[in-house]
Amino acid sequence: MTYIDGFVAAVPTANRDTYRKHAEKAAVVFKEHGALKMVECWGDDVPDGKLTSFPMAVQKKDDETVVFSWIVWPSRQARDAGMAKVMADPRVQPDVNPMPFDGKRMIFGGFEVLVEA
Repeated sequence: MTYIDGFVAAVPTANRDTYRKHAEKAAVVFKEHGALKMVECWGDDVPDGKLTSFPMAVQKKDDETVVFSWIVWPSRQARDAGMAKVMADPRVQPDVNPMPFDGKRMIFGGFEVLVEA
């Protein structure tokens, strides 16, 4: 069954092009190590909440934009093996492809697909 890794982060709005380039480079690595698909989305209608919201979850600042991303894997096992290879791949190391945002405020998790239509 398909498995999804989901991510939400706050990226400095001025870093949009840098973020896109970072994601494009990372996508190549993820796909080489078993991911079926990687999607990166730049927020353009992400409202602040009163109790909870994407901006609150990542402690978004006024000069930042929320990004929402996901990676599709063929299975949890493929994800676990692939993610280990991705993390060891020199092409995604911070000195080669640094994250253009504060990774400490990124939220992420793995999800088993229940319904896919």
